[in-house]
Formats: sequence, structure tokens, C-alpha cells
Amino acid sequence: MFGIDFSEIVVIMVVALVVVGPERLPKVARTMGEWWGRLQRYINRIKMDVSTSMELDELRELERKIKAEKEALESSVHQTESDLNNGVRQFEKEIDQTMQDPVKTSPPPEPPPLK
Repeated sequence: MFGIDFSEIVVIMVVALVVVGPERLPKVARTMGEWWGRLQRYINRIKMDVSTSMELDELRELERKIKAEKEALESSVHQTESDLNNGVRQFEKEIDQTMQDPVKTSPPPEPPPLK
């Protein structure tokens, strides 16, 4: 992780043995191991929190996009429904007018002659 070779670890161990002494070295090594484990767990927990936060942000963005598409689709459906209802009403009016005044209606125009 830090690029420490075995030879460097041996040098660190020898210096620690000289500085701390052989009686306290096992206790110091155990304490250092516990600190190292806590540090690794803390770093892993932070990584998981950041990852979870990023995934949550992505899901929120996806939710916003889906809601916008849903609203656009609903608007389109309502517009189409309104257009169809207007067309049906107009058609009904034309039928009512035809039923009330059958004489006033003119026959449909004849198609142009074929060449």
C-alpha cells in the first residue's frame, strides 16, 4: 500500500526494538495493530458512505427524469384526449345539423375526372 519492502519492515522492527525495548515491544505492536485495524475499518466505512451517497444521488436524478417523462406523457395523453373529444363533439354537431335540415345539405362534390 505504501510501497514498504520487507527489508524496510525489518529495519523498522529493529529500531522499534531498540527504542521501545524487548519487554514493551509486544504490547506496542499489539496496540499499533489495533490502531491500524481501526484506521482500515474507518476508511472502509467512509468509502461505503461515499459510495452509498453517490448511488443515492444517481437514483434521485433517475427519479427526477422519470417524473419529468411521466408528466410529459400525461400532458400528451390529456391533449390527445381533448383533441379527440373536440372532434367527436364537432362530428356530433354536424350529424345533428344534417338530421335537422336534410334538404339544405348539398351532395358531396364529384371527384375530378381521371386523365
